[in-house]
Amino acid sequence: MIYALLMGVPNVAPRALHAMLQNPDVHVFDVNAPQHFRAAHVPRASNLDPLAFTADDLPAAKDATLVFYCSSTLCRKGPQAAQRAKRFGYANASVMSAGIAGWLAAGLPTEGA
Repeated sequence: MIYALLMGVPNVAPRALHAMLQNPDVHVFDVNAPQHFRAAHVPRASNLDPLAFTADDLPAAKDATLVFYCSSTLCRKGPQAAQRAKRFGYANASVMSAGIAGWLAAGLPTEGA
């Protein structure tokens, strides 16, 4: 969470994101390496390269709710990806700072192998 705070990116807790997933207009992006994404990811998440994704990889609606995450609170890729989306004009970009580790620790469901 510290990186999100330092970077000025709003944080979403794992249980809050789980509740948000009831809304089909919430878009979740896993910025972990593809092999980690395949092993376990948040339901409905898409895997993106945190340094190479473009606005074309994101929803067309700039007012969409976007949530990015990486591995854990010690990872900066999620906050960096949220900042990148904000530079593309997405005002509602946030990060689940707990990452997939926090999601799993909360006992929430995953997709993957």
